[in-house]
Amino acid sequence: MSSLFSAEGEQVPVTVLQVGPCVVTQVKTRDTDGYDALQVGFLEKQSSSRTSKALQGHFKKAGGQGYGFVGEFAVEDPSEYALGQALTIDDMFKIGDLVDVAGISKGKGFAGVIKRWGFSGGRKTHGSMFHRAPGSVGASATPSKVIKGRKLPGHCGDRRVTVRNLEVVDIRPEQDLLIVKGAVPGSKLGLVEVRRPSIRRKRH
Repeated sequence: MSSLFSAEGEQVPVTVLQVGPCVVTQVKTRDTDGYDALQVGFLEKQSSSRTSKALQGHFKKAGGQGYGFVGEFAVEDPSEYALGQALTIDDMFKIGDLVDVAGISKGKGFAGVIKRWGFSGGRKTHGSMFHRAPGSVGASATPSKVIKGRKLPGHCGDRRVTVRNLEVVDIRPEQDLLIVKGAVPGSKLGLVEVRRPSIRRKRH
């Protein structure tokens, strides 16, 4: 993360994302694949030595040797895109847009309910004997089991998280940088997906 100063002199906390250029490696249509989507590749490889023969042939149709990451994005009209087309940051976003950013959150290992779920815990007084425990997890006689989905200790983090409606503060096409207001999931140099427009906002 970093920060920018607005024209009014206000300090804005931001996250700097390298977005693209992404290359369209496959155009999926409802007639051929059953749904409309684009398969895009990010971070083109300089050598195809570590790419399987099948993928080499697949990427060759788009004019590339291979990509470090490949993903799919649903589109309404796939006919607007062509195989091998480069999707640049200034074509997809503009300042003021709201975007959704999805990624894998930081893994924190095994954690208790206070760290994992934000439980308040028990009293800190002397003799309490109840400080960081989860408390009651169900009835003893009926149903005589712990209900599935109960918040308990376990593996914390390392899951897909989506942060919605982040505002695009600045765009720097010459560096392929997208600067959004706020934080995004994941660690430094982690892979994220940036989608526009926001799915939840569009649905409402």
